[in-house]
Amino acid sequence: QVQLVESGGTLVQPGGSLTLSCTGSGINFNDYTMAWFRQTLENERALVASITSTQLTNYGDSVKGRFSISRDNAKNMVFLRMNTLKPEDTAVYYCNANFLTSEYWGQGTQVTISS
Repeated sequence: QVQLVESGGTLVQPGGSLTLSCTGSGINFNDYTMAWFRQTLENERALVASITSTQLTNYGDSVKGRFSISRDNAKNMVFLRMNTLKPEDTAVYYCNANFLTSEYWGQGTQVTISS
């Protein structure tokens, strides 16, 4: 049974920082490209950042220079470090694992940026 479990979502003031974590199980984690997506009520789910099995990273334009994705294959974990947070970063953040024809999603974690 494949599971992706996110944690770390919370309420943060504008300008603050936050790190999200995702732990995977039931997959050969090392093979998978791991990613973070986010979604609001108004917008479709959109890519925030991704990291391949060889540590190549990619970021959405709105988070470049502020967010950083990393992974720890020994612990089956992927992280999203978010700095200089803005109200428009408010969303449900989803962990995603993708390899060939297999794709899995976590249940999401709410991040709210507000004073």
